[in-house]
Amino acid sequence: MASRLCFAFVILFFAATLIVAVHMRGANRRAFYTLRTCTVEQRRLQQELWRKQLQVEVLTNPASVSQQLER
Repeated sequence: MASRLCFAFVILFFAATLIVAVHMRGANRRAFYTLRTCTVEQRRLQQELWRKQLQVEVLTNPASVSQQLER
């Protein structure tokens, strides 16, 4: 009787271990997806900022300002 109980405990332990491993893998996948999404969004915003900075530099360039004043 004790050996059956020990065997059942071992089976239960392995089943619980596998369930926890599957849960952790899913949580890891969700965290990686969220991190990747945020990284892509950050790069997009950074490129947009650089583009706007270039536009401001073009508008405030002394040569550009003098051309605007000549018109």
